Amino acid sequence: MLDVSLARAVRVDRDDDVALLLDPVAAGDVVAVDDERVVARVDIPIGHKIAVRAVAAGAPVRRYRSPIGFARSPIAAGEHVHVHNVATALVGEDAYRYAPALPPAPEPRVEPGFAGYVRADGSVATRNEIWVLPTVGCVGRLGERIAAQAGPRHAGRIDGVHAFNHPFGCSQLGDDLNRTGAILAALACNPNAGGVVLLGLGCESNQLDAMLARLPADVLARVRTVRAQASADEFAEAMAAVDELAEAAAEAKRQAVPLSALRLGVKCGGSDSMSGLTANPLIGRMTDRVAAAGGTVLMTEIPEIFGAERMLMARCADEAVFDRLVEVTNRFKRYFLDHGEPVSENPSPGNIAGGITTLEEKSLGAVQKGGLATVCDVLDYGEPVRRAGLSVVDGPGNDAVSTTALAAAGATITLFSTGRGTPLGSPVPTMKIATNRDLATRKAGWIDFDASTVLDEGQDAAADALLARIVAVASGEPARNEVNEERAIGIWKSGVTL
Repeated sequence: MLDVSLARAVRVDRDDDVALLLDPVAAGDVVAVDDERVVARVDIPIGHKIAVRAVAAGAPVRRYRSPIGFARSPIAAGEHVHVHNVATALVGEDAYRYAPALPPAPEPRVEPGFAGYVRADGSVATRNEIWVLPTVGCVGRLGERIAAQAGPRHAGRIDGVHAFNHPFGCSQLGDDLNRTGAILAALACNPNAGGVVLLGLGCESNQLDAMLARLPADVLARVRTVRAQASADEFAEAMAAVDELAEAAAEAKRQAVPLSALRLGVKCGGSDSMSGLTANPLIGRMTDRVAAAGGTVLMTEIPEIFGAERMLMARCADEAVFDRLVEVTNRFKRYFLDHGEPVSENPSPGNIAGGITTLEEKSLGAVQKGGLATVCDVLDYGEPVRRAGLSVVDGPGNDAVSTTALAAAGATITLFSTGRGTPLGSPVPTMKIATNRDLATRKAGWIDFDASTVLDEGQDAAADALLARIVAVASGEPARNEVNEERAIGIWKSGVTL
């Protein structure tokens, strides 16, 4: 066999049964795996897996030092390992035992700060904006028209005026309605909102007064309300409210703050099999550095920890936090089962095309965004952050819904790893971290950072470079979603519609 056919692969651990291909291979190509060589038996796309040893039918298949499923049939060395010969082992709710394995305290280090806006409650914003939040979808377009006219009017004085349309707030009942009110009220509390116009219709289920009752006094001071049905000219009234809030918000100025003031959201979307090798571990480095500095990190996407949840549970700060994470995890599994769906209904078609085979594999890559930090808290959907460190937020994997949940919990900037690419943005700067160079090159207009540099430069150099980009964006440099005017919210609806 000629060396010209040599292709590269990466095995995370020598105990793993598979290696990830960094080059596409054809049948007969020689694949270099660490200091070994494997001959490919079939054509295998880049980013997919090749077996480095034989696996018996029914035996676990290992990647990331953990099972990602079991072999449907015997797998020979050199075979393509994917959905045709590997199946998930996830079936339902699990019993968990508190077995803490807390990480050692990190070495102290001097971290760069950023220039932020210090709010009256001591929180720090990365943006100073006016947000228009409709209580109900009936006035969503009205909010967008208000923001479109008010934004240019206040350009240069504040960082922007933005409306967040959604279709909910009416024809909802019980917990479903309560969650809509909770998420919108929590968004109003985000430090990046220097002022908030709550825009109501009047007859909706999600009443303005109930929304106001959810807000603390310091937030109420920067909130104005407009009740469209009761107003002679709701557009003029809302514009006047924006003008008043912008006048007050313009008094805030950026000032130097330490990294401990950052509230960092972390998530992934449009993942591929490189996500757990490049972007997610790199984001995990950011989690560790921000948390070690005394800052706050928020992660969500509960269905995308199934199969890897014990890694987070072992890092819970105490048994009470562990119990909350168990509750949220099994509650979400029950949510699927009660709707007649398997808990393993993931990965998506795009994930599979990118080389991810099972939910376990996806989850083992996804949880790396949490780094090695201690899990200090677990928050319900729509619940604001309570303490510094790493908090897990209840919420689904859906990109729009999960990024909104992070902003509602208090994230002032979000890192979003992606292998397939997406232009989506949330209410706060949403930095896209590409898992591979092809995506970073083809969709440069979407991508803020190319995490494939870890393959050439190593994790340490890439981490320093990414942290520098985070500091720049937190200090006012626009993220790509802001340049592209990609900002939206998604609300998690779980109940009936009247």
